[in-house]
Amino acid sequence: MHSRNRMAAGAVEARRHVEQLFHMSDMLQSALGYPDANAVLRATANELMAGFGGALYIFNNSGDRLDLSTTWDWPDETRPSATITPTQCWALKRGKSHLNEGEPGALCCEHHTTGFMVLEIPMMARGEVYGLLSIQAQGLNARDQLSTVAPIANAIAEGMSLALSNIALREKLRTQALRDPLTGLYNRRYMEDVLERYANLAERNGSPLSVIMIDLDHFKRLNDEHGHALGDAVLREVGGTLMGAIRPSDVACRYGGEELMVLLPDCSLAGAQAKAEIMRARIEGLSENHGFSITASFGVATTPESTDRCSDLLTNADAALYQAKQAGRNRVFVAPRRTNTKVHLVATTE
Repeated sequence: MHSRNRMAAGAVEARRHVEQLFHMSDMLQSALGYPDANAVLRATANELMAGFGGALYIFNNSGDRLDLSTTWDWPDETRPSATITPTQCWALKRGKSHLNEGEPGALCCEHHTTGFMVLEIPMMARGEVYGLLSIQAQGLNARDQLSTVAPIANAIAEGMSLALSNIALREKLRTQALRDPLTGLYNRRYMEDVLERYANLAERNGSPLSVIMIDLDHFKRLNDEHGHALGDAVLREVGGTLMGAIRPSDVACRYGGEELMVLLPDCSLAGAQAKAEIMRARIEGLSENHGFSITASFGVATTPESTDRCSDLLTNADAALYQAKQAGRNRVFVAPRRTNTKVHLVATTE
C-alpha cells in the first residue's frame, strides 16, 4: 500500500511538472523580449525547483560573450559572474551539462568562483547555443539534490532555448529593418522617422536641431580603381568612425550610396560645425590604413539658426554639402544663418 501511494504521489507530481512546463511554453510564446522570458523563467523555477538558486546567461549581439540576464534565490555573498566567455565554460565547450563541484581538484569552469555546486546546462536550439542555465545547491547532499532536479532543469532549459532563439530572431529582423547591413548605421527609413520626432520636439521646446550631410569624395573612382570589396570596407570603417564621434542621443545613418547623415538634437550650429570638423579629420586619417586618399565633404544646417522650418533642414544641409564639393572637397561648409541678407556659406577647411 505504501508503495502504491508513493507511485500515485509520484505520478501526480510528474503530471504537475508537465502541466507547469506546458504553461511555461505557452507563456513564452507571448514573450516580447528577454525581460518577459526572464520573468517566466523565474516563476517556473520557483514552482518546479523551489530551494534551488539559478542564473540565466544570454549571448550578446556580437556573440563573443554571455551576459547575466537574470538570477533568483542566489546567495547574496557569492553573486554569479556578470559575464562569461565561451572559452571559460566547460558546458559551452562540450555542448553538454557540466557540474562544477567546487571542491579541490575537481574540474571546474574558469568563471566558477563559488564554494558550492553549480549545474550548468547549455541552452541550444536549431544547432546553436543561445544561453546558459545555472542551477546551484548547497550542503552535504548538494550533489544528490542536483541529480534529482537535473531532469526538470533540462526540460526548463529546452523550453527556454526555443524561446531565446525566437527572441534572437526577432531582434535580428528588427535590426535588419532599422540598420544598413553594410555599415551598421541606421537606414534612411529609420532616419526619416527619427527626424520627424526630433523636429517636433525641437519646435515644441525651442531647442536647436542640427543635421550633418556627408559625402565620400571620389568614391566611384575608389571602387573603379581598387574594387567594390575595398570600397565596402572603407564604408564600414567610415560608419564606425561616425559612431565613435557622436553622442548616444545622436543618430547616424546611411542616406544612400556613399552619402551619410548625422542628426544632432539639442546641438547649435557652432557645435555641429565643430563635430563635423572632427569627423572630417578622422575620416581623412583612415587614408594611412589603406595607402590612398580617403576624404569626405560635409554640409551643416541647424534650426532655428539656418532655417525656421525643420522641413528645410535637409535641403539647406545638402546645399552646403554641394558648395563644399564645388570648393574642392574635404571640407566643412555651413549653411547661411537666417539673419544674413546675402546668400553665402561659411567654410572651414582642413
